[in-house]
Amino acid sequence: MTSLKGTGKLIRLILRRDRWLLLVVVLWLAAAPVGLADTYQSQTAAERAEYARTSGSNPTFLALYGPLHSETAGGIVAQRVGAIPLFIGLISLLFVIRHTRTEEQAGRRELLSGTVCGRHAGLTAVLSVAFLGNLLLGLLVASGLSQNLPGSGALAVGLGFAAAGCMFAALGGVAAQLTENAGGARGIAIGSLGAFLLIRLAADTGGPGNDLSWLHWLSPLGWVTELRPFADEQWWVLLLAVALTLLATTLAFAVSSRRDIGAGLLPARLGPAEAAPALGGPLALAWRLHRGLLMGWLIAFAVLGGVFGGIAEGVGDMMKDNRDLQNVFSRIGGQEGLIDSYIASMMSLMGLVAAAYSIQAALRMRAEEENSRAEYLLATGVSRLRWIGGHLTFALLGPVVALAVGGLVAGLVHGANMGDVGGELPGILGAAMVQLPAVWVLSALTLALFGLLPRVTAAAWGGLALCFTLGQFGRALDFDQSVLDVSPFTHIPQVPGGDFTAEPFVWLLAVAAVLAFAGLATSRRRDMGAA
Repeated sequence: MTSLKGTGKLIRLILRRDRWLLLVVVLWLAAAPVGLADTYQSQTAAERAEYARTSGSNPTFLALYGPLHSETAGGIVAQRVGAIPLFIGLISLLFVIRHTRTEEQAGRRELLSGTVCGRHAGLTAVLSVAFLGNLLLGLLVASGLSQNLPGSGALAVGLGFAAAGCMFAALGGVAAQLTENAGGARGIAIGSLGAFLLIRLAADTGGPGNDLSWLHWLSPLGWVTELRPFADEQWWVLLLAVALTLLATTLAFAVSSRRDIGAGLLPARLGPAEAAPALGGPLALAWRLHRGLLMGWLIAFAVLGGVFGGIAEGVGDMMKDNRDLQNVFSRIGGQEGLIDSYIASMMSLMGLVAAAYSIQAALRMRAEEENSRAEYLLATGVSRLRWIGGHLTFALLGPVVALAVGGLVAGLVHGANMGDVGGELPGILGAAMVQLPAVWVLSALTLALFGLLPRVTAAAWGGLALCFTLGQFGRALDFDQSVLDVSPFTHIPQVPGGDFTAEPFVWLLAVAAVLAFAGLATSRRRDMGAA
């Protein structure tokens, strides 16, 4: 029997399990660029030039989307979709880990190995589906954009999307070989993605030609922007993506062939023979389960805060030699108004990241349930509400600490740069903390799904994706305000610089309370492990 025996059947199994998820994700990621193309193609050349002079060189846009290589409609679209490769990479690596390390941890891989199934069939099957799915996404994007924009640039955008997905799918395959549990593999993979994102941020924020622009070549996310769609495309950059994909895939197979099923390259640390007295309750156990995840996210927020705070000083310098920018931002408070707008935008982005942590922490309940560990715990004197409460403590209070760390670091760095820590810190910290009600709505949504529809609890990630789409592309796509209001982050006031009212916070907290109550009430009554 060859090591690839049964690959075709496993591919069909993966498609059978995730056919609807894959379809929704591919169509969602392909729709945004096409909609933006329609919007910017309808603009005049003067309007696009105005965008290039203002938003196209805005540090907020550069941090979120990357550089603007062309003032054409295609060049603007290529910049505005610059954040999508990050999500494609995240989805791809999580997809690969789900069908490799998660399957091993649950014991299903071992059952399959007892049949006519080769050693590398599982890894080959999931990578095949991931590569083909990303290529399909790239072709759909290229086909959609080519209806209104030049074909070569449209193809470059599509291939950039496909390249990002394939690279991180292969890196996810490597991460899946390193640890014995899926959580550790996800942490390694997401941490690598975050590091590549920070490198791209450092390379892009100063604009084209800045002293750190060479950092693009150290990040796969930077390679995607170096394709330069609609601006004399650099096709040879795709060779870097192909080389990394092949190297990571080869490494994943090499490590897989040398380890035991269920084991990882990194040895698991043995715990003590007896539990410490501190583990005597569900909250203490939740701390033991969540502390590694929380510490990793806190480090990420500290780094993000340092980057955002360091960039803020140079935002006002944009206006010194640009009369157009001076006229635009004089209406919102001049240089101070521009900096406030930048800080509000970055803290909103940090709120989305905090929501991602909150959802991941809340989903730990479902993971414990699916792996039957919760059942053993609930067989003791621990009530279901106490068990849920332990995990919810970190899903609700973890974002409080994370946003406080991010806002504090950003305020300290920016205040030190401006020589006024006492004056700058409160506003930036407040801008971070006002994101909490929106974050808690997504936390409560996860809990509601856990209680009402446990089988689709992971659909909470879809809520986060919707919030990101509406926030980043909603206005550019001319969505009606009623559609934009679906996202809880739409209702967060712009702080600093905007008018602060308590009404939206009351409504968001009420929505979160209703969702949380529904989740708690139904989770108490359903059978453990029910779908």
